[in-house]
Amino acid sequence: MVKNPPAKPLLVFDGDCGFCRYWMVRWRRHTLGHVDYAPYQDVADQFPEIPIEQFQRAAQLVEPDGNVFAGAEGIFRAARYAPSRRWLNTLYRLVPGLPLAARITYGTIARHRAAAMTVTRLLWGPKPEPSTFHLARWLFLRLLGLIYLIAFLSLGSQVLALIGERGISPAGEFLERVSGRFDAQAYMWVPTLAWLDHSDRFLLFLCHGGALLSGLIVLGFAPGPLFLLLWVFYLSLVSVGNVFLSFQWDALLLETGFLAIFLAPWRWRSRLATDPPPSGWMLVLFRLLLFKLMLLSGIVKLESGDESWWKLTALEYHYWTQPLPLWTAWYVHQLPTWVHRASVAIVFVIELGMPLLFFAPRRPRHLAAGATVFLMLVIGATGNYTFFNLLTIALCVLLLDDNLLRRFTFPRTRGALDNLLSLSRPPRWRALVHAPLFVTVLAVSVLVGVQRAARVRYPEPIANTLRRVSVLHSCNAYGLFAAMTKQRHEIVIQGSDDGREWRPYRLRWKPNDPLVAPCWVQPHQPRVDWQMWFAALSDYRRQPWLTNLMARILEGSPDVLDLFAVNPFSEKPPRYVRAIVYDYHFTTPEEHRETGAWWTRRELGLYTPALSLRGR
Repeated sequence: MVKNPPAKPLLVFDGDCGFCRYWMVRWRRHTLGHVDYAPYQDVADQFPEIPIEQFQRAAQLVEPDGNVFAGAEGIFRAARYAPSRRWLNTLYRLVPGLPLAARITYGTIARHRAAAMTVTRLLWGPKPEPSTFHLARWLFLRLLGLIYLIAFLSLGSQVLALIGERGISPAGEFLERVSGRFDAQAYMWVPTLAWLDHSDRFLLFLCHGGALLSGLIVLGFAPGPLFLLLWVFYLSLVSVGNVFLSFQWDALLLETGFLAIFLAPWRWRSRLATDPPPSGWMLVLFRLLLFKLMLLSGIVKLESGDESWWKLTALEYHYWTQPLPLWTAWYVHQLPTWVHRASVAIVFVIELGMPLLFFAPRRPRHLAAGATVFLMLVIGATGNYTFFNLLTIALCVLLLDDNLLRRFTFPRTRGALDNLLSLSRPPRWRALVHAPLFVTVLAVSVLVGVQRAARVRYPEPIANTLRRVSVLHSCNAYGLFAAMTKQRHEIVIQGSDDGREWRPYRLRWKPNDPLVAPCWVQPHQPRVDWQMWFAALSDYRRQPWLTNLMARILEGSPDVLDLFAVNPFSEKPPRYVRAIVYDYHFTTPEEHRETGAWWTRRELGLYTPALSLRGR
């Protein structure tokens, strides 16, 4: 207790200690002017009740009521005045054993300040300012707007063929089946605006309207409200898209887009110089999303029991068996076996090790972001994975703080950013919304992550809740390439007028002619081409959409026929269609030099019998 207390809390530290000065600068930024800071060398005379030895031994928090709190207790009590760090004081008061552990840790660091300073510089860097994410959020939201734009434009070019009135799996027919099964609860199990209208015109409105709204976000207009509309639009399409919109990157875009609603500024014009600071709650949820995506992708590879992952041979198959390889994959496939095995090991290091650093101090966090971006670039350089790689890279942007990103900006932008950081104050109402959301998303993410990784079965109340949440596709489990495909079968649809002479329909992006190099198509996703790859892994009777596709060919649906690069029956539809299957493999360098072919193939036989329309 002191007789002459300060007007507001005062944190007194050792001004001769570099470690102390470093961390006081960081705490000053967090407490936003609610706490004063001073070295004891300047203010010790004001508090004769506190011995000099006590100042030298530990920091002292002197409060306006005259109470003094030393060391760890003083630091945690100071957290009460830091809006983004109040949870530390709450944990200190509520978690049993934490005060004792904090005092021991503080004492150990205080006795080894030089070593602590070395570790601090190694993990946080030489600048003491705490990490801020104004520029990171600004860049991320515009990248996400661009990704939404790509997704809507890509889908809009094929949506009528996929789920239109004369498409492969019409949305209207799907909604009728759902309505018949669930009655009044159908709206809850299939959340989509298509309940209002499932015509071709409305499906195009969702796609083109979504593209327009995405462009407005890229330009900085009303990001908060527009991200909400984009999420509703894309969810409406995914909900009726069936197998054609069941990819993990569709779910990832919806989950990212949902969180972006709360990360984005809710104002009509977003500007870096005037936007409020990003929410710490939401930044943690975005890191959790990236953590879940990467870690589960590594876990499922091991959990699947696939020997090619355990023996590090998976990449000896991957480059030529992946759905839509690039021509570069042919060259990478020719690399020595040891390169492929070392690459698998690196994949596991990135997917299983780097996610743990997403929550680490800035330098390890930046390392993890760089490693993840590197993996995404390598994947995108050898295969067509739509907007998945770009979306994952965008999530990594939120791991990079302003101190790093400002190096790549113009001097004028750096000055505006410096001024913004000195004036930033979060809106007071934000925690009331974000804290409950944080707890809910965290709880559901843990449940779905454990369920995906360990295949646990929850009690029915929990399982039913997760099923209801899953229809929103905004808190998902992930896991890419759990089992490596070790052969490549390609389905080719053929048509005939007489049942003897058959002519092939050729999709635009799938391997067809062995002499044609695998081509670049990303970030566009030709969804029928992708589904044909999955169909080749099973019996056609388990792929009802494929027989629907063949029926539309027989009917001469113009939207469906536009999916093909070659329509051998351009004047009128054929009388019969069938599907045959080929086995494909990359050529060897010798075969490529001699023939110019990229693929070798051999016919395996029928995939479906010949089909025709009734009455024809």
